[in-house]
Amino acid sequence: MPELRIGSRIVGLQTPPLVIAEIGINHEGSLQKALRMVDDAAAAGCECVKFQCHIIADEMVPNQVVPGNAKETIWEIMQRCALSEEEERRLKEHVESRGMIYLSTPFSRAAAIRLEKMGVVAYKIGSGECNNYPLVEHIASYRRPVILSTGMNDLTSVARAVEILRAAAVPFALMHCTSIYPTPYEKVRLGAIREISAAFPDAVVGLSDHSLGNYTCLAAVAVGASLLEKHFTSDKAWPGPDIALSIDPRQLQELIVGACAVHAALGGSKSVLPEEAPTVNFAYACVVSIRDIRAGERLSRENIWVKRPGTGPIKAADFSHLLGKVAQRNIPVNSQLSWADLA
Repeated sequence: MPELRIGSRIVGLQTPPLVIAEIGINHEGSLQKALRMVDDAAAAGCECVKFQCHIIADEMVPNQVVPGNAKETIWEIMQRCALSEEEERRLKEHVESRGMIYLSTPFSRAAAIRLEKMGVVAYKIGSGECNNYPLVEHIASYRRPVILSTGMNDLTSVARAVEILRAAAVPFALMHCTSIYPTPYEKVRLGAIREISAAFPDAVVGLSDHSLGNYTCLAAVAVGASLLEKHFTSDKAWPGPDIALSIDPRQLQELIVGACAVHAALGGSKSVLPEEAPTVNFAYACVVSIRDIRAGERLSRENIWVKRPGTGPIKAADFSHLLGKVAQRNIPVNSQLSWADLA
């Protein structure tokens, strides 16, 4: 089973899922907001927070394109939300001082160069860049682990990016994603997690989720997700295009606890556990006499039945095997029968 090391954290099916709190641009360009979200994520028990690195001049040309979850152009949003290199370095230092993993998504070659100079332990590549093969190739050249989101891409498109990562001998994870904000539950398509795992057996697989709440993330663990990414904010009353689909600190804590619980519950087989023995003793039924039985009398439903506790030698499951047997001795009413009593 594939594994991925991000810093000191091993990610794979054998370890609890890594929950990534996607702060992204929810800080709206405010370093103080960003620092607060880092602290709130840490207090919730989160291991990893992620930002976005935008260097506008290298990322896009001036445009009038309005995202589906916004009322202003992407140019205006990014001009407002982009952080300086100094601010991003302060954020990284603060994240790591809290014992968490700092991740950031570069949206351009210049952004990747900045993050590499900052010494990030891994790269997150967004869905919009999944088929931006020149940028994928540039990021892969750093030989650091890559988490690649796959929204708006089919398996053929993803395969070309995977070929680049494999050629560079880069450890990688693939995140199933639906790029609808928010994503209706019926569009989440958790079946794609198993499809991606089958198509790319050397990939760690996760879910970058844009639906409301934690339901689909928890379900994703059950179908093989080892990473879970959710947009995160300290306060849902704050402005921002991604706030409406973000989880807050309480929900983040619930996601972390829930994902670990679901992961712990996976696997196993249908057998009786040794730890169930105390319950067996009171919950099972065993065969007992329901009236006095004389030696030589045949057993029938009129003189034996099944009752709790299950501490007797003949359990209810074997009741039918006793019918027609002959009592070898006098058996008082409410006695638990044993095979030695019968012929």
